Amino acid sequence: MQQITIRGIDPEIEREIRRSAKENQKSINQIVKEIIHKEFKRPAPAAASLKELSGGWTRTQAAEFKASIKSCEQVDEDIRITLPHS
Repeated sequence: MQQITIRGIDPEIEREIRRSAKENQKSINQIVKEIIHKEFKRPAPAAASLKELSGGWTRTQAAEFKASIKSCEQVDEDIRITLPHS
């Protein structure tokens, strides 16, 4: 993984980063990574959690499923059900 060097950080911000690292028993690097992550991580779409829970199909799996139920879409015109009128 490549490194990023940050120069010219305001001394007060540096103190806060160091304080946070010490209080949370984490490295300065980890604290800075968490700050960056919070700033740049995009929230997942609302449906993402449902998809994660229920799973999902690939395009190939979906196509295979559609092909497997193709015969169920045919209507047999010779079979007619007549319901009595009430």
